[in-house]
Amino acid sequence: MDHAQGAQAKGMAYYFKHHLREYGLLIALIAIMLFFQVVTDGTLLKSVNITNLFLQNSYIIIMALGMLVVIVSGNIDLSVGSVMGFIGAFAAVMIVELGQPVWITIIASLGMGVVIGAAQGYFVAYWKIPSFIVTLAGMLVFRGASLWLLEGQSVGPFPREFQSLSTGFVGDILPKAATSGLAELAGSRNFNALAMGLGIIAVAVIVYMGLRDRARNAQYGIEGEPKSFFIVRNVVIALALLFVSFKLATFRGLPNVLISMVVLTVVYAFLTANTTIGRRIYALGGNEKAAKLSGIKTERLTFLAFVNMGLLAALAGLIFAARLNTATPKAGFAVELDVIAAVFIGGASMSGGSGKVIGAVVGAFIMGVMNNGMSIVGIGIDYQQMIKGLVLLAAVFFDVYNRSKQG
Repeated sequence: MDHAQGAQAKGMAYYFKHHLREYGLLIALIAIMLFFQVVTDGTLLKSVNITNLFLQNSYIIIMALGMLVVIVSGNIDLSVGSVMGFIGAFAAVMIVELGQPVWITIIASLGMGVVIGAAQGYFVAYWKIPSFIVTLAGMLVFRGASLWLLEGQSVGPFPREFQSLSTGFVGDILPKAATSGLAELAGSRNFNALAMGLGIIAVAVIVYMGLRDRARNAQYGIEGEPKSFFIVRNVVIALALLFVSFKLATFRGLPNVLISMVVLTVVYAFLTANTTIGRRIYALGGNEKAAKLSGIKTERLTFLAFVNMGLLAALAGLIFAARLNTATPKAGFAVELDVIAAVFIGGASMSGGSGKVIGAVVGAFIMGVMNNGMSIVGIGIDYQQMIKGLVLLAAVFFDVYNRSKQG
């Protein structure tokens, strides 16, 4: 019995060592949230602040999904902040100055993002110009284009239907009279049954999928996650989801941007992990020459990665402009640094070929919680930048250190 327990403990230690990045991210996020919850006297996890966290970081998370694909393919995009600002300016000119309908503006803006991504991807993929140079040029070009479009002035406000892209909330499925009792029990004026219900459904789906994957692994003799790790991880995730759902339910319900973020995260997680094109992108970043010799059209994949990044940067630009209710020449300044930092903190490798969507999202939330917590505490922007830089350096060092040990 003692020998069996010792073997199991050794196996758990081995598993944890080789999945330190995955579990470390979750532990780091929880630790950072608990720290700021204490130092802000409970402000961080109030309903209104949790909602603000989603609203403030939605565009970062959306662009982090695209940046992950770019970085996994072995490239980088320094222009996303400038593209985001340019699309916001483009939308403002169309709606406010030219009087175009909101739906036409949204389609045109997303189309413009695709064209920008295609232009940059063309030079990177087919002319073999390093992505760092192409997107650095793009950063300068679109920063100047924003100034030119807006003529150095802020343009706004936007109509309410456009603002709802960022500041809108999904209505409840039940009338307020039907949830008044729940609101009273929760000690709140409101209770959104849809937010709470979707949170419970999400927990059930995650647990079901986890159990299904474990059963499938056992059926094929694949050594999976130790049972204790599986239980603890799912309990933590379930409690976190239920807590956030409850907080959202007692405020204004589900923000529109949260629905967009969740849908995009699920779609990109599926595409990168369960499709042929996803596996090919990882192969491209791991070894481009080997990928090409195996029949993968590496140029087209690189091109599509930048097209995808342009589309998501455009969507982020629309959401950011809708949240500010105005387009400014400085919109998106240095945002690319937060996006890139989120992906690297989330476990992506600098050399390409590795990284997960969930890691990028958790990395973005770590950056967002740090920004929000430090702002509440009153830490100046100068110190905030230095702290974020050190966190990024630590994350990259951790990745390099782990790789050197495994090598």
